Amino acid sequence: MGERHKAREYALHGLYMYDTVGSSVNTILSLSWIDEEIPSDTKEYFTAIVKGTIDNLPKIDELIKKYCINWSFERIAAVDKAILRISVFGMLFETDIAPAIVINEGIELGKKFGGENSGHFINGILDAIHKQELSKK
Repeated sequence: MGERHKAREYALHGLYMYDTVGSSVNTILSLSWIDEEIPSDTKEYFTAIVKGTIDNLPKIDELIKKYCINWSFERIAAVDKAILRISVFGMLFETDIAPAIVINEGIELGKKFGGENSGHFINGILDAIHKQELSKK
């Protein structure tokens, strides 16, 4: 498994903790909740994802809400919300990564950590954001 993928998994867990139990950014970034050795490249990318996502949360959540058709933002499962947030961050701010790759990563995280339909749900929202928002740029 690639180091960037692993960093995204850690970011998913960290943002889940941020949203559900109110863990502080410092606690999340400390990675003290991980019981394994983490390579420095993975830590750096994890930190960039978490900080970038939290720093841009209002803009990211606004986009998710806009494309969350027939579904209340508040009803999105916390895991799916965390995946959507890091994926939207990736599409908007990580210009060195193709949106298709970010969307695929989001879908895979949804299949692995989310519910039965998470992959489809995440794909629908991310694809709509990509087509409607990113194509305008």
